[in-house]
Amino acid sequence: MSRPKPLVLLEKTNKQNYKTEQVLAAEGIWAVFYDGSPINLKTSNLLVQYPGPKYKKVSFSNSGHAINLAKKLNSYFQTDKFSVVLLKQGETIYATNANPQARPSPAPSSPTT
Repeated sequence: MSRPKPLVLLEKTNKQNYKTEQVLAAEGIWAVFYDGSPINLKTSNLLVQYPGPKYKKVSFSNSGHAINLAKKLNSYFQTDKFSVVLLKQGETIYATNANPQARPSPAPSSPTT
């Protein structure tokens, strides 16, 4: 069975290199949580400092990737506390339209004497 075609919201093609970028509709973002809380996932090598730690993705626009990661982490850490949470809405922290209601700027501090 083939996948259903995604809904294309925006599309633009670069005429110089012919690459096309598409903005696709998604049901939400699936994130891996540990014990009910959001996480970051970092890997590093104890033997060498180069190239430094690497942070891995823990949120995906596809549920399958998130579920596979949660299963892998549960197996690796011998636990059942990793789960997948579907995020559909949240607080807007960046928007190009200047909406003062979205996130108020802090009040200017007064000098202390």
